[in-house]
Amino acid sequence: MRKTILIFLLIQIPLLGIAQHLELPLWGENIPNYPETDEEEIRALEGVLKIRNVKKPGIEVFLPSEKLRNGQAVIICPGGGYAIMNWDWEGTDIAKWLNSQGIVAIVLKYRLPRSKSNIVSYKSPILDAQRAVRLTRHHAKAWGVDSTRIGIMGFSAGGHVAATLAVHYNEKYAEPTDNIDLLSARPDFSVLVYPVITFKDDFTDPNSRKRLLNDNLDEKLIEHFSTELHVTAETPAAFIMHSTDDTGVPVQNSLKYYEALVNNKVEAEMHLYPIGWHGYALARDNPYLSTWTERLEAWLGTH
Repeated sequence: MRKTILIFLLIQIPLLGIAQHLELPLWGENIPNYPETDEEEIRALEGVLKIRNVKKPGIEVFLPSEKLRNGQAVIICPGGGYAIMNWDWEGTDIAKWLNSQGIVAIVLKYRLPRSKSNIVSYKSPILDAQRAVRLTRHHAKAWGVDSTRIGIMGFSAGGHVAATLAVHYNEKYAEPTDNIDLLSARPDFSVLVYPVITFKDDFTDPNSRKRLLNDNLDEKLIEHFSTELHVTAETPAAFIMHSTDDTGVPVQNSLKYYEALVNNKVEAEMHLYPIGWHGYALARDNPYLSTWTERLEAWLGTH
């Protein structure tokens, strides 16, 4: 009997030094910009795991073994045109790769703007991104993270979430709900992979824009969420990658953001690949395109 109890206790106690996986809500009971509804979250395996109708935002935390951790953390925003999230393809698969580099990876389950779980459609994704950075800072010591080495990463529309945070981290979209909301939401760097950047007519992804703004094409909102227009000298350094044959989100999105960073003397590194189109994530089926992660690995090593 004693032996059985001992084995049970050993299973329940996290062992130091081994990789861990945590799931946490972003907020407690007081979620900003949130109405209680009967809407249910939908998860569907359609080649990749797709999440729709996020009701309660949260994070999935991947901790590498303690010995491997380098003190860095990256919050990942999966893409999906603000309609879905490609949860494994541009989320947990990326987290596992980052773990292999010794980086704590946090996949953000942000509210999608067309869900009933929003009061104002465009506020929820940025509120959730701000909170994810603050929550990571709050847990930094426990997770073995240097609170000055927390980055944001996003793919496609998730790249728009990340870029919006990078330029609007100080923006107040709701009243604080607790002391965690008083921490800095500024990411220390950003990684933008085939990102939506502009909401201007010339090179935007019109579907992402319509969904985020809920068909409200007010010029002030378009300006606010055209992130290239809000870069300052305080904007975090960025690593950007895109393919020039991308017709889903034209490469000019990345070019505009890169130009704005350079003009404001913000550190920026951009890699453009001639072929790849859109949505390839780690691109493991393309030996040439897949080298983008090697470029990122080297860049992250300096931040």
